[in-house]
Amino acid sequence: MGDVYPVVKVAAVQAASVFLDREGSTEKACGLIREAGRSGAQVIGFPEGFIPAHPIWYHHHAATGALANRLAVALFKNAVEIPGPEIDALCFAARDAGAYVVIGVCEKLPRTLGTMFNSQVFIGPDGSYLGKHQKIMPTVGERLVHTGGFGDTLHAFPTSFGPMSGLICGENSNPLAVFAMTAEGSRIHVMSWPNHFPTSGDPMRNRVSIDSQAFAQMSKAFVVSACGTVDEDVIRKLEPSPKAECFLRNPDCCGGSVIVAPNSRIIAGPMGKEEGILYAECNLEVGINMKLRHDFAGHYNRPDIFQLQVNRGTPHIYTVVGVEEPQTLGGSADAPPLPAGDRPAALASPPRQLPAPTQASLPRRQRQPARKAATRSKNGKGRRPDRPVP
Repeated sequence: MGDVYPVVKVAAVQAASVFLDREGSTEKACGLIREAGRSGAQVIGFPEGFIPAHPIWYHHHAATGALANRLAVALFKNAVEIPGPEIDALCFAARDAGAYVVIGVCEKLPRTLGTMFNSQVFIGPDGSYLGKHQKIMPTVGERLVHTGGFGDTLHAFPTSFGPMSGLICGENSNPLAVFAMTAEGSRIHVMSWPNHFPTSGDPMRNRVSIDSQAFAQMSKAFVVSACGTVDEDVIRKLEPSPKAECFLRNPDCCGGSVIVAPNSRIIAGPMGKEEGILYAECNLEVGINMKLRHDFAGHYNRPDIFQLQVNRGTPHIYTVVGVEEPQTLGGSADAPPLPAGDRPAALASPPRQLPAPTQASLPRRQRQPARKAATRSKNGKGRRPDRPVP
């Protein structure tokens, strides 16, 4: 009979956040998760930064202006800690839906007052927290409020139907990131997008379709692209100029959620600017047909020529010696453990112990008095005080 590859029903949620309202956005997300679950979705993808918002004000206001600063402070005050009550609520909703959930959040480090990541949170159908992916490079205005993640969160997650991956916005067109997810064997990939791009570029929906089809072609995975959209609450709180408001009300500026098969064909969408949930059934055997033709992480590549190395280590900006685990900034326990031989040198060995202080390195008042007999030479003259005693 051989192996069986299932048909997986996926959903792309297209909705606007309850703008800069962590609790309101979480409640809305939980309702949408349960709705998609009632419709039979087994994988549910959400937009970028859905809780509590994406920093889109930098598309319309000066970065150092009073309004931009006020909204940035509100973003931090409403950002999500992991673990935290918002993650717990999402896990309960995923369990009720019986579905895998991938949702974009603005993440802040616990007990800090300024560092945020642009993250995707992965949750299992049993309500378990699977891990997160932190966007490795903030884009445009994001750089003013987000720091980049590290390699420890760049990986696919195991599921009942095989590896599932996710990337955020511009990462989905980064050739090396795309290859990393391809090499991880991703079968379903979730792309999280904001509700619009800067006014100087093409409409976001154009890029979403192009990147979704390109990713499917290269990885041979099903792609679930979940885009945000703009509602009246977003427009009101952004306080846009008349020209910016005209842009935000243009139906082509936002939305565009789409689902693409491994053969690069669009099987659902693209949506307009409306809120809603896009569904599609993904027959994983389609991926087999396509990979027998082009498996870019397998037979259709040349490992003697092309190789990619991903560093799963994290830099230690602050290390405390003498405790069981070093304290680090930005580190994550979500990445699967590496074999000892594959660990970066910084992780494979414990922090270096500082050498014991020498007499010469101590302040003069803390030095032990030298024995007179040991500091006299044969001719009775004293030895230099900084010369070691034999």
